[in-house]
Amino acid sequence: MKLMRSWVESANSPETEFPLNNLPYGVFSVDGDEPRCGIAIGDMVLDVAAMEADGLLRIADDLVLDVPFWNEVMELGPEAWARLRVLLFGFLGEGAESRGMVAEYLIRQSQVRMHMPLLVAEYTDFYAGMQHAKNMGDILRGSPDLPANWLHIPIGYNGRASSVVVSGTDIHRPLGQTRAAGADAPSFGPTKRLDIELEMGAIVGTGSTFGQPITTAQAAEMIFGFVLLNDWSARDIQAWEYQPLGPFQGKAFGTTISPWIVPTAALEPFRCAEPAREVPLLPYLHEKNPGFFNVELEVQMQPADAARASTIARTNYNRVYYSAAQQLTHHAVCGCEMNPGDLLGSGTISGPERGEFGSLMELSWAGKEPFTLETGETRSFIEDGDTLTLRGHAQGDGFRVGFGPCSGRILPALKMPGWE
Repeated sequence: MKLMRSWVESANSPETEFPLNNLPYGVFSVDGDEPRCGIAIGDMVLDVAAMEADGLLRIADDLVLDVPFWNEVMELGPEAWARLRVLLFGFLGEGAESRGMVAEYLIRQSQVRMHMPLLVAEYTDFYAGMQHAKNMGDILRGSPDLPANWLHIPIGYNGRASSVVVSGTDIHRPLGQTRAAGADAPSFGPTKRLDIELEMGAIVGTGSTFGQPITTAQAAEMIFGFVLLNDWSARDIQAWEYQPLGPFQGKAFGTTISPWIVPTAALEPFRCAEPAREVPLLPYLHEKNPGFFNVELEVQMQPADAARASTIARTNYNRVYYSAAQQLTHHAVCGCEMNPGDLLGSGTISGPERGEFGSLMELSWAGKEPFTLETGETRSFIEDGDTLTLRGHAQGDGFRVGFGPCSGRILPALKMPGWE
């Protein structure tokens, strides 16, 4: 697929993440105004909430863009999502007759503040990166062998929707219990092993019925779009608490997503084959149209005093072993009701080489092999003042489809009464 040209000139640049091919959903504000729904196009934001209010854009009988989130559009379902996309093509495509009217609703991205693009109903994090699972087994148990269930089932845990924040939100270093090697009892204080997890997030657009399983084909149609996702992790807190029930406080203090939800339709040209299977999946997880996408990903790290960010890892979304549709299908197979606004994290995405690892735990091999940034600093885990940024895009013929940055800065731990 080639670049779809727009009369918004910046949307035709091969460097922009937001050509006409993309049209991602976001929520923005200007100069302290109320947040509202917008669409990214080139270096501009199209104020679709204002267009709907003025009668220029209508995708349902009732207003659905008069709220600062995209959930009401999600609930309309795939036909409405496709209808909105067609309308936007007509407004923004090269030679559009309505150019003069629509231009009044464009605002430069440099002038806006981005907000959470959705109300997160529930948050589930999966463990779908094979190389990451092998690396973590090697680090924690001395063996890269996968758990017995890993090749058969999308492993996940239920997280905290309240912890999900938009890119640009500062994260305080979390407090918690840890136990030092050889110690008889735990101690309390800020994590010393603060980490990231490079992930993609799938946004559930339409829900399922309580008690009713869904197929992978149904699951694929339910997915509204995708975001970049950083599941911040306190590795030492997690190590003490995770047995026998899994992650808890070590994962509940912050999960950052990119500000723009890229529609599934925008990623269609970048579908790719499923990975080779060492053992067959059970039939309910089979996909006729594999839901894997070729999206290039990278991690950048910038200490507070560094002149610039350093790229510390590059990998690809196609490294995951289970697709978002397979994860969603498995989530609902027991009868669990899925809701509009549910967020599914892919799990950490790593490739086979050191420069493709999607967490600092892997990059520094649990602190045993510190790495050096391009600006000279060394790191094993995240220090106060460090900013971590995830970036990603699908590369087309003369265009790219991107998500905007998924960025967060780490602030010192907050004091609490009784702790010094």
